[in-house]
Amino acid sequence: MIRTCLLMLVGCFCLSSFGQVTLDECRAAAQQNYPLARQYDLLRLSEQYTLDNATRGNLPQVSLSGKVSYQSEATTFPFDIPGIGMKGLPKDQYQIQLEVTQNIWDGGNIRARKEQVKTETEESRRQLNVTMYALNEQVNQVFFGILLIDEQLEQNHLLEEDLQRNLKNIRAYRDNGIANDADVDAVQVEILNTRQQRTQLTANRTAYLRMLSLLTGKPLDEQTQLIRPVSPDDKTAFRIARPELDLYNAQVQSLEVERHNLQAGYMPRIGLFAQGAYGNPGLDFLKDQFRAYYIVGARLTWNFGNLYTLKNDKRKLDTRRLQIESNCDLFLFNTRLQLAEQDGILLALQKQMKDDDEIIRLRSNIRQSAEAKVANGTLSVTEMLREVTAESLARQAKALHEIQLLMHQYQQQHLTNNQPTINP
Repeated sequence: MIRTCLLMLVGCFCLSSFGQVTLDECRAAAQQNYPLARQYDLLRLSEQYTLDNATRGNLPQVSLSGKVSYQSEATTFPFDIPGIGMKGLPKDQYQIQLEVTQNIWDGGNIRARKEQVKTETEESRRQLNVTMYALNEQVNQVFFGILLIDEQLEQNHLLEEDLQRNLKNIRAYRDNGIANDADVDAVQVEILNTRQQRTQLTANRTAYLRMLSLLTGKPLDEQTQLIRPVSPDDKTAFRIARPELDLYNAQVQSLEVERHNLQAGYMPRIGLFAQGAYGNPGLDFLKDQFRAYYIVGARLTWNFGNLYTLKNDKRKLDTRRLQIESNCDLFLFNTRLQLAEQDGILLALQKQMKDDDEIIRLRSNIRQSAEAKVANGTLSVTEMLREVTAESLARQAKALHEIQLLMHQYQQQHLTNNQPTINP
Protein backbone atom coordinates (compact mmCIF):
# COMPACT_ATOMS: atom_id res chain seq x y z
CA MET A 1 0.00 0.00 0.00
CA ILE A 2 2.84 2.41 0.83
CA ARG A 3 4.50 1.67 -2.51
CA THR A 4 1.21 2.28 -4.33
CA CYS A 5 0.69 5.61 -2.55
CA LEU A 6 4.22 6.72 -3.42
CA LEU A 7 3.68 5.81 -7.07
CA MET A 8 0.44 7.75 -7.10
CA LEU A 9 2.14 10.79 -5.58
CA VAL A 10 4.95 10.63 -8.15
CA GLY A 11 2.40 10.27 -10.95
CA CYS A 12 0.44 13.26 -9.72
CA PHE A 13 3.62 15.31 -9.56
CA CYS A 14 4.59 14.32 -13.10
CA LEU A 15 1.11 15.17 -14.36
CA SER A 16 1.20 18.54 -12.64
CA SER A 17 4.58 19.40 -14.15
CA PHE A 18 3.69 18.10 -17.63
CA GLY A 19 2.65 20.71 -20.15
CA GLN A 20 4.13 23.68 -18.31
CA VAL A 21 6.03 26.24 -20.35
CA THR A 22 7.94 29.38 -19.40
CA LEU A 23 8.44 32.66 -21.20
CA ASP A 24 12.14 31.98 -21.78
CA GLU A 25 11.34 28.59 -23.31
CA CYS A 26 8.82 30.17 -25.66
CA ARG A 27 11.29 32.87 -26.72
CA ALA A 28 14.05 30.36 -27.38
CA ALA A 29 11.71 28.06 -29.33
CA ALA A 30 10.39 30.97 -31.40
CA GLN A 31 13.95 32.02 -32.29
CA GLN A 32 14.68 28.49 -33.52
CA ASN A 33 11.33 27.97 -35.26
CA TYR A 34 11.01 31.30 -37.10
CA PRO A 35 11.67 30.72 -40.84
CA LEU A 36 14.03 33.69 -40.97
CA ALA A 37 16.42 31.91 -38.58
CA ARG A 38 17.64 29.72 -41.44
CA GLN A 39 19.26 32.76 -43.04
CA TYR A 40 22.03 32.72 -40.42
CA ASP A 41 23.47 29.58 -42.03
CA LEU A 42 22.88 31.00 -45.51
CA LEU A 43 24.82 34.15 -44.63
CA ARG A 44 27.69 32.08 -43.28
CA LEU A 45 27.84 29.92 -46.42
CA SER A 46 27.59 32.94 -48.74
CA GLU A 47 30.46 34.63 -46.90
CA GLN A 48 32.57 31.48 -47.11
CA TYR A 49 32.02 31.07 -50.86
CA THR A 50 32.63 34.75 -51.63
CA LEU A 51 35.86 34.86 -49.61
CA ASP A 52 37.05 31.70 -51.33
CA ASN A 53 36.36 33.24 -54.73
CA ALA A 54 38.25 36.41 -53.76
CA THR A 55 41.27 34.36 -52.64
CA ARG A 56 41.33 32.58 -55.99
CA GLY A 57 42.22 35.92 -57.57
CA ASN A 58 45.87 35.14 -56.68
CA LEU A 59 45.82 31.96 -58.77
CA PRO A 60 47.16 32.02 -62.34
CA GLN A 61 44.56 33.28 -64.79
CA VAL A 62 44.32 31.45 -68.12
CA SER A 63 42.61 32.81 -71.22
CA LEU A 64 42.24 31.44 -74.73
CA SER A 65 41.48 33.62 -77.75
CA GLY A 66 41.37 33.23 -81.48
CA LYS A 67 41.21 35.61 -84.43
CA VAL A 68 40.53 35.31 -88.15
CA SER A 69 40.55 38.50 -90.21
CA TYR A 70 40.73 39.79 -93.77
CA GLN A 71 41.72 43.35 -94.52
CA SER A 72 41.39 45.37 -97.70
CA GLU A 73 44.99 46.52 -97.60
CA ALA A 74 48.17 45.28 -96.02
CA THR A 75 51.71 46.55 -95.72
CA THR A 76 53.72 45.97 -98.94
CA PHE A 77 57.37 46.54 -99.77
CA PRO A 78 58.13 49.00 -102.56
CA PHE A 79 61.20 47.05 -103.46
CA ASP A 80 62.31 43.40 -103.69
CA ILE A 81 64.24 41.98 -100.79
CA PRO A 82 66.82 39.43 -101.91
CA GLY A 83 66.07 35.97 -100.59
CA ILE A 84 62.49 36.77 -99.64
CA GLY A 85 59.79 35.92 -102.08
CA MET A 86 56.94 37.92 -100.46
CA LYS A 87 55.89 41.42 -101.47
CA GLY A 88 54.28 42.28 -98.08
CA LEU A 89 52.00 41.06 -95.32
CA PRO A 90 49.07 38.83 -96.24
CA LYS A 91 45.59 40.34 -96.23
CA ASP A 92 44.13 37.27 -94.49
CA GLN A 93 45.49 36.66 -90.99
CA TYR A 94 44.91 33.85 -88.49
CA GLN A 95 45.82 33.54 -84.83
CA ILE A 96 44.99 31.38 -81.80
CA GLN A 97 46.55 32.41 -78.50
CA LEU A 98 46.79 31.05 -74.95
CA GLU A 99 47.76 33.56 -72.24
CA VAL A 100 48.63 32.90 -68.59
CA THR A 101 48.89 35.80 -66.15
CA GLN A 102 50.05 35.69 -62.56
CA ASN A 103 49.25 38.46 -60.11
CA ILE A 104 52.28 39.68 -58.14
CA TRP A 105 50.76 42.71 -56.45
CA ASP A 106 47.31 44.14 -57.09
CA GLY A 107 47.59 47.20 -54.86
CA GLY A 108 45.66 45.49 -52.05
CA ASN A 109 42.53 44.99 -54.16
CA ILE A 110 41.93 41.35 -53.17
CA ARG A 111 42.50 42.10 -49.49
CA ALA A 112 40.09 45.03 -49.76
CA ARG A 113 37.44 42.83 -51.38
CA LYS A 114 37.75 40.26 -48.61
CA GLU A 115 37.40 42.90 -45.90
CA GLN A 116 34.37 44.32 -47.65
CA VAL A 117 32.73 40.90 -47.85
CA LYS A 118 33.26 40.36 -44.12
CA THR A 119 31.82 43.73 -43.15
CA GLU A 120 28.83 43.37 -45.47
CA THR A 121 28.09 39.92 -44.07
CA GLU A 122 28.37 41.22 -40.51
CA GLU A 123 26.01 44.07 -41.36
CA SER A 124 23.49 41.62 -42.83
CA ARG A 125 23.81 39.45 -39.72
CA ARG A 126 23.15 42.45 -37.47
CA GLN A 127 20.12 43.37 -39.55
CA LEU A 128 18.86 39.82 -39.16
CA ASN A 129 19.39 40.09 -35.39
CA VAL A 130 17.16 43.18 -35.33
CA THR A 131 14.37 41.34 -37.12
CA MET A 132 14.70 38.29 -34.90
CA TYR A 133 14.73 40.43 -31.76
CA ALA A 134 11.36 41.93 -32.71
CA LEU A 135 9.97 38.39 -32.53
CA ASN A 136 10.41 38.43 -28.74
CA GLU A 137 7.85 41.21 -28.44
CA GLN A 138 5.25 39.12 -30.28
CA VAL A 139 5.92 36.19 -27.96
CA ASN A 140 5.60 38.47 -24.93
CA GLN A 141 2.23 39.83 -26.05
CA VAL A 142 0.75 36.40 -26.71
CA PHE A 143 2.24 34.86 -23.55
CA PHE A 144 0.96 37.59 -21.22
CA GLY A 145 -2.36 37.59 -23.05
CA ILE A 146 -2.80 33.93 -22.09
CA LEU A 147 -1.80 34.66 -18.48
CA LEU A 148 -4.41 37.41 -18.33
CA ILE A 149 -7.09 35.07 -19.69
CA ASP A 150 -6.07 32.44 -17.11
CA GLU A 151 -6.59 34.97 -14.31
CA GLN A 152 -9.98 35.91 -15.74
CA LEU A 153 -10.97 32.26 -15.90
CA GLU A 154 -9.91 31.80 -12.29
CA GLN A 155 -12.00 34.78 -11.17
CA ASN A 156 -14.88 33.53 -13.29
CA HIS A 157 -14.69 30.18 -11.51
CA LEU A 158 -14.69 31.88 -8.09
CA LEU A 159 -17.66 34.05 -9.07
CA GLU A 160 -19.66 31.01 -10.14
CA GLU A 161 -18.87 29.30 -6.83
CA ASP A 162 -20.20 32.35 -4.95
CA LEU A 163 -23.30 32.40 -7.12
CA GLN A 164 -23.88 28.67 -6.62
CA ARG A 165 -23.60 29.16 -2.85
CA ASN A 166 -26.04 32.04 -3.00
CA LEU A 167 -28.39 30.03 -5.22
CA LYS A 168 -28.50 27.32 -2.58
CA ASN A 169 -29.22 29.91 0.12
CA ILE A 170 -31.91 31.69 -1.93
CA ARG A 171 -33.71 28.41 -2.57
CA ALA A 172 -33.71 27.79 1.16
CA TYR A 173 -35.04 31.32 1.73
CA ARG A 174 -37.78 30.66 -0.83
CA ASP A 175 -38.79 27.50 0.96
CA ASN A 176 -39.00 29.52 4.18
CA GLY A 177 -41.03 32.25 2.51
CA ILE A 178 -38.31 34.92 2.67
CA ALA A 179 -37.60 34.88 -1.11
CA ASN A 180 -39.59 33.99 -4.20
CA ASP A 181 -39.06 32.24 -7.55
CA ALA A 182 -37.98 35.49 -9.25
CA ASP A 183 -35.09 35.78 -6.81
CA VAL A 184 -34.00 32.24 -7.68
CA ASP A 185 -34.28 33.04 -11.38
CA ALA A 186 -32.14 36.16 -10.97
CA VAL A 187 -29.31 34.14 -9.44
CA GLN A 188 -29.58 31.49 -12.16
CA VAL A 189 -29.39 34.18 -14.84
CA GLU A 190 -26.13 35.46 -13.33
CA ILE A 191 -24.79 31.90 -13.28
CA LEU A 192 -25.63 31.47 -16.98
CA ASN A 193 -23.99 34.80 -17.78
CA THR A 194 -20.88 33.64 -15.93
CA ARG A 195 -20.80 30.41 -17.94
CA GLN A 196 -21.16 32.32 -21.20
CA GLN A 197 -18.22 34.50 -20.22
CA ARG A 198 -16.22 31.37 -19.44
CA THR A 199 -17.04 29.96 -22.88
CA GLN A 200 -15.79 33.13 -24.56
CA LEU A 201 -12.65 33.26 -22.41
CA THR A 202 -11.90 29.60 -23.16
CA ALA A 203 -12.27 30.22 -26.90
CA ASN A 204 -9.92 33.22 -26.66
CA ARG A 205 -7.38 31.15 -24.73
CA THR A 206 -7.49 28.43 -27.39
CA ALA A 207 -6.86 31.01 -30.11
CA TYR A 208 -3.94 32.53 -28.20
CA LEU A 209 -2.47 29.09 -27.57
CA ARG A 210 -2.73 28.37 -31.28
CA MET A 211 -0.81 31.58 -32.02
CA LEU A 212 1.85 30.69 -29.45
CA SER A 213 2.12 27.20 -30.92
CA LEU A 214 2.70 28.63 -34.40
CA LEU A 215 5.35 31.02 -33.08
CA THR A 216 7.24 28.37 -31.11
CA GLY A 217 6.62 25.36 -33.34
CA LYS A 218 5.60 23.29 -30.29
CA PRO A 219 2.26 21.53 -29.82
CA LEU A 220 0.22 23.36 -27.16
CA ASP A 221 -3.28 22.33 -26.10
CA GLU A 222 -5.88 23.45 -23.59
CA GLN A 223 -4.07 21.55 -20.83
CA THR A 224 -0.88 23.56 -21.27
CA GLN A 225 -0.11 25.71 -18.26
CA LEU A 226 1.95 28.86 -18.57
CA ILE A 227 4.25 29.66 -15.65
CA ARG A 228 4.09 33.28 -14.60
CA PRO A 229 7.59 34.81 -14.88
CA VAL A 230 9.17 36.64 -11.98
CA SER A 231 9.52 40.41 -12.02
CA PRO A 232 12.72 41.41 -13.87
CA ASP A 233 15.47 43.37 -12.21
CA ASP A 234 15.17 47.04 -13.20
CA LYS A 235 18.51 48.30 -11.86
CA THR A 236 19.74 48.84 -15.42
CA ALA A 237 16.35 49.62 -16.93
CA PHE A 238 17.58 52.65 -18.86
CA ARG A 239 20.85 51.20 -20.19
CA ILE A 240 19.93 50.59 -23.82
CA ALA A 241 21.67 47.61 -25.40
CA ARG A 242 19.42 46.90 -28.39
CA PRO A 243 20.66 45.01 -31.47
CA GLU A 244 19.84 48.10 -33.55
CA LEU A 245 22.87 49.79 -31.99
CA ASP A 246 25.06 46.88 -33.13
CA LEU A 247 23.61 47.32 -36.62
CA TYR A 248 24.55 51.02 -36.68
CA ASN A 249 28.08 50.14 -35.50
CA ALA A 250 28.37 47.54 -38.25
CA GLN A 251 27.27 50.09 -40.84
CA VAL A 252 29.91 52.55 -39.64
CA GLN A 253 32.54 49.81 -39.76
CA SER A 254 31.50 49.01 -43.32
CA LEU A 255 32.06 52.65 -44.28
CA GLU A 256 35.55 52.56 -42.77
CA VAL A 257 36.39 49.53 -44.88
CA GLU A 258 35.11 51.32 -47.99
CA ARG A 259 37.31 54.29 -47.10
CA HIS A 260 40.38 52.04 -46.92
CA ASN A 261 39.38 50.39 -50.19
CA LEU A 262 39.58 53.71 -52.00
CA GLN A 263 43.36 53.47 -51.74
CA ALA A 264 43.39 50.18 -53.63
CA GLY A 265 41.64 51.89 -56.55
CA TYR A 266 44.59 54.11 -57.47
CA MET A 267 47.50 51.81 -56.62
CA PRO A 268 49.60 50.17 -59.41
CA ARG A 269 49.27 46.53 -60.35
CA ILE A 270 52.22 44.28 -61.17
CA GLY A 271 52.00 40.84 -62.76
CA LEU A 272 53.73 38.28 -64.95
CA PHE A 273 52.39 36.96 -68.22
CA ALA A 274 53.17 34.29 -70.76
CA GLN A 275 51.61 34.05 -74.22
CA GLY A 276 51.76 31.12 -76.57
CA ALA A 277 50.23 31.46 -80.04
CA TYR A 278 49.97 29.82 -83.45
CA GLY A 279 49.07 31.79 -86.53
CA ASN A 280 49.97 33.57 -89.70
CA PRO A 281 51.76 35.89 -89.60
CA GLY A 282 53.87 35.04 -86.61
CA LEU A 283 56.32 37.25 -84.84
CA ASP A 284 58.48 37.18 -87.95
CA PHE A 285 56.00 38.95 -90.22
CA LEU A 286 58.34 38.56 -93.19
CA LYS A 287 57.43 34.87 -93.38
CA ASP A 288 54.04 34.16 -94.89
CA GLN A 289 53.41 30.85 -93.16
CA PHE A 290 51.80 29.44 -90.02
CA ARG A 291 54.22 29.41 -87.11
CA ALA A 292 54.14 28.90 -83.34
CA TYR A 293 55.62 31.55 -81.06
CA TYR A 294 55.57 32.71 -77.43
CA ILE A 295 56.08 35.88 -75.40
CA VAL A 296 56.90 36.13 -71.69
CA GLY A 297 57.34 39.23 -69.58
CA ALA A 298 56.15 41.43 -66.72
CA ARG A 299 53.37 44.02 -66.87
CA LEU A 300 52.81 47.19 -64.86
CA THR A 301 49.46 49.01 -65.00
CA TRP A 302 48.61 52.17 -63.14
CA ASN A 303 45.24 53.85 -63.57
CA PHE A 304 45.09 57.42 -62.22
CA GLY A 305 41.45 57.97 -63.11
CA ASN A 306 40.24 57.15 -59.58
CA LEU A 307 42.22 60.11 -58.23
CA TYR A 308 39.85 62.48 -60.01
CA THR A 309 36.87 61.34 -57.89
CA LEU A 310 38.74 60.46 -54.68
CA LYS A 311 37.79 63.63 -52.80
CA ASN A 312 34.08 63.32 -53.70
CA ASP A 313 34.11 59.63 -52.82
CA LYS A 314 35.40 60.47 -49.34
CA ARG A 315 32.78 63.17 -48.95
CA LYS A 316 30.06 60.71 -49.91
CA LEU A 317 31.29 58.32 -47.20
CA ASP A 318 31.29 61.16 -44.66
CA THR A 319 27.71 62.00 -45.62
CA ARG A 320 26.60 58.41 -45.22
CA ARG A 321 28.29 58.28 -41.82
CA LEU A 322 26.36 61.37 -40.71
CA GLN A 323 23.14 59.71 -41.90
CA ILE A 324 23.90 56.59 -39.84
CA GLU A 325 24.67 58.68 -36.76
CA SER A 326 21.43 60.61 -37.27
CA ASN A 327 19.45 57.37 -37.51
CA CYS A 328 21.12 56.10 -34.35
CA ASP A 329 20.31 59.30 -32.46
CA LEU A 330 16.70 59.14 -33.66
CA PHE A 331 16.40 55.51 -32.54
CA LEU A 332 17.78 56.33 -29.07
CA PHE A 333 15.47 59.33 -28.79
CA ASN A 334 12.36 57.29 -29.65
CA THR A 335 13.43 54.47 -27.35
CA ARG A 336 13.89 56.85 -24.43
CA LEU A 337 10.43 58.27 -25.13
CA GLN A 338 8.97 54.77 -24.97
CA LEU A 339 10.88 54.07 -21.76
CA ALA A 340 9.51 57.26 -20.20
CA GLU A 341 5.99 56.17 -21.20
CA GLN A 342 6.55 52.72 -19.70
CA ASP A 343 7.88 54.28 -16.51
CA GLY A 344 4.70 56.34 -16.16
CA ILE A 345 2.50 53.29 -16.75
CA LEU A 346 4.45 51.24 -14.20
CA LEU A 347 4.21 53.99 -11.60
CA ALA A 348 0.44 54.27 -12.09
CA LEU A 349 -0.04 50.52 -11.82
CA GLN A 350 2.04 50.31 -8.67
CA LYS A 351 -0.07 53.02 -7.05
CA GLN A 352 -3.29 51.29 -8.09
CA MET A 353 -2.10 47.97 -6.70
CA LYS A 354 -1.57 49.51 -3.28
CA ASP A 355 -5.36 50.00 -3.01
CA ASP A 356 -6.47 46.74 -4.64
CA ASP A 357 -6.33 44.62 -1.48
CA GLU A 358 -8.20 47.27 0.53
CA ILE A 359 -10.86 47.56 -2.16
CA ILE A 360 -11.32 43.78 -2.20
CA ARG A 361 -11.56 43.70 1.60
CA LEU A 362 -14.20 46.40 1.64
CA ARG A 363 -16.13 44.83 -1.23
CA SER A 364 -16.04 41.50 0.59
CA ASN A 365 -17.48 43.11 3.74
CA ILE A 366 -20.20 44.81 1.70
CA ARG A 367 -21.06 41.53 -0.02
CA GLN A 368 -21.24 39.64 3.28
CA SER A 369 -23.45 42.36 4.75
CA ALA A 370 -25.71 42.20 1.70
CA GLU A 371 -26.04 38.42 2.05
CA ALA A 372 -26.95 38.86 5.72
CA LYS A 373 -29.57 41.49 4.84
CA VAL A 374 -31.09 39.16 2.25
CA ALA A 375 -31.27 36.44 4.88
CA ASN A 376 -33.10 38.90 7.15
CA GLY A 377 -35.41 40.04 4.34
CA THR A 378 -34.23 43.67 4.39
CA LEU A 379 -32.44 43.65 1.00
CA SER A 380 -33.46 42.39 -2.40
CA VAL A 381 -31.59 39.60 -4.15
CA THR A 382 -30.92 41.88 -7.13
CA GLU A 383 -29.08 44.36 -4.93
CA MET A 384 -27.10 41.54 -3.34
CA LEU A 385 -26.09 40.20 -6.76
CA ARG A 386 -24.83 43.67 -7.63
CA GLU A 387 -22.49 43.54 -4.64
CA VAL A 388 -21.35 40.01 -5.49
CA THR A 389 -20.48 41.15 -9.03
CA ALA A 390 -18.72 44.24 -7.68
CA GLU A 391 -16.49 42.10 -5.46
CA SER A 392 -15.67 39.84 -8.39
CA LEU A 393 -14.79 42.85 -10.55
CA ALA A 394 -12.50 44.13 -7.79
CA ARG A 395 -10.66 40.80 -7.72
CA GLN A 396 -10.43 40.83 -11.52
CA ALA A 397 -9.02 44.34 -11.42
CA LYS A 398 -6.29 43.24 -9.00
CA ALA A 399 -5.38 40.26 -11.20
CA LEU A 400 -5.40 42.52 -14.25
CA HIS A 401 -3.09 45.03 -12.57
CA GLU A 402 -0.64 42.28 -11.58
CA ILE A 403 -0.43 40.88 -15.11
CA GLN A 404 -0.25 44.35 -16.65
CA LEU A 405 2.56 45.34 -14.28
CA LEU A 406 4.51 42.23 -15.18
CA MET A 407 3.83 42.71 -18.89
CA HIS A 408 5.00 46.34 -18.88
CA GLN A 409 8.09 45.42 -16.87
CA TYR A 410 9.05 42.92 -19.57
CA GLN A 411 8.15 45.46 -22.25
CA GLN A 412 10.57 47.88 -20.59
CA GLN A 413 13.15 45.11 -20.52
CA HIS A 414 12.51 44.49 -24.22
CA LEU A 415 13.06 48.18 -24.98
CA THR A 416 16.45 48.10 -23.28
CA ASN A 417 17.49 44.49 -23.97
CA ASN A 418 19.10 44.09 -20.57
CA GLN A 419 18.37 40.37 -20.50
CA PRO A 420 20.47 38.34 -22.98
CA THR A 421 18.47 36.66 -25.71
CA ILE A 422 19.15 33.42 -27.56
CA ASN A 423 20.22 33.83 -31.17
CA PRO A 424 20.88 30.98 -33.58
